Amino acid sequence: MNTTTNNKIEWTRIDNDGNGNPRYVCHFLILLTKDEKMNGTIDISEKYAIAVKRANKIGGRKFHNKKYGGGIVFQSYNIHETETHINELFAKNA
Repeated sequence: MNTTTNNKIEWTRIDNDGNGNPRYVCHFLILLTKDEKMNGTIDISEKYAIAVKRANKIGGRKFHNKKYGGGIVFQSYNIHETETHINELFAKNA
């Protein structure tokens, strides 16, 4: 696995999907607002559900395996563009 940090998002490169497309995983907390992260009344599973729902809007999916729990996976040939889409999600909700 190869880990890179771009624009404060730590990406982990994982195996390609069945069609040979590159995939990257980030932690689900990246897809939460500061208020959502700090809200003690929302349990961790609800926070994960919020992040997955938000990721689904731009092609992200939940990702679970033994080495990387709580991840969101994106199929991407251009990880910088994926980061732009994530930033746009938050700009729309601001």
